[in-house]
Amino acid sequence: MTTSEDGARAWRRLQDRVVIVTGAASGIGRATALAAAAEGARVVVADVVAAQGEATARDIALRGGQAVFVHCDVSDRVQVSALVDAAVGAFGGLDALVNNAGIGGDASPAHELDVEVWDRVLAVNLRGPFLCARAALPHLVERRGAIVNVASTYGLIGAPNAPAYCASKGGVVNLTRQLAVDYGPRGVRVNAVCPGYVDTDMGGRRASLPPEQSRAANERREANAALQPLGRQAHADEIAQAVVFLLSGESSFMTGTIMTVDGGCTATFNHGA
Repeated sequence: MTTSEDGARAWRRLQDRVVIVTGAASGIGRATALAAAAEGARVVVADVVAAQGEATARDIALRGGQAVFVHCDVSDRVQVSALVDAAVGAFGGLDALVNNAGIGGDASPAHELDVEVWDRVLAVNLRGPFLCARAALPHLVERRGAIVNVASTYGLIGAPNAPAYCASKGGVVNLTRQLAVDYGPRGVRVNAVCPGYVDTDMGGRRASLPPEQSRAANERREANAALQPLGRQAHADEIAQAVVFLLSGESSFMTGTIMTVDGGCTATFNHGA
């Protein structure tokens, strides 16, 4: 290895750390897995979509990184336990957890929302981060690691026709603070990012719509995002870089922080729905 290569390895912010990223088959999770690997992390790619999850792990390897894919439904305690065991088995320990997996649910007011939809959204979006943290924390305490939860601006404000999603992400926000209180004294930092409008298709919702409806849905998002101070949707990579920062030593005195990465959405009155 040349001196320049040694230098490149030395400054990478997550060098040799073992990081689990849930929901890493696409969107913010995939971007985060790739960004963490680029910073030297050994990445455990977790998702329920096997083909795309394996593709993320394969892309990391093609770029010279280390990654394994583990199929995991984060709402299932047994699968979550197996995920953490797989990470430790593959790489010898665990340094960080990114709780990114999430679903949107139906766009309905509370009195029209199916209870089954409510239960599923809360199971994935809130129970999932709890189960993953619960399983990971003994290992994170051992290595003085970090957790980053991917919440949402919808966890900070009310939003039309999104009772389950808002409630679940609000829960993630305060779970972040609570875990920071309990585990800061034990050396584990716990922070959250709250993305605003991001140019992803979470859960494949737009892809499942007829072309005209899909196009209309994206146009609504872009119109709403245009009302923000920065006037556009985020790229998934922009959220991923915030996550990497919170995982890295650059944020060593930050815990319990709820970081908005939202183009100014929560700083202004957004007329969008």
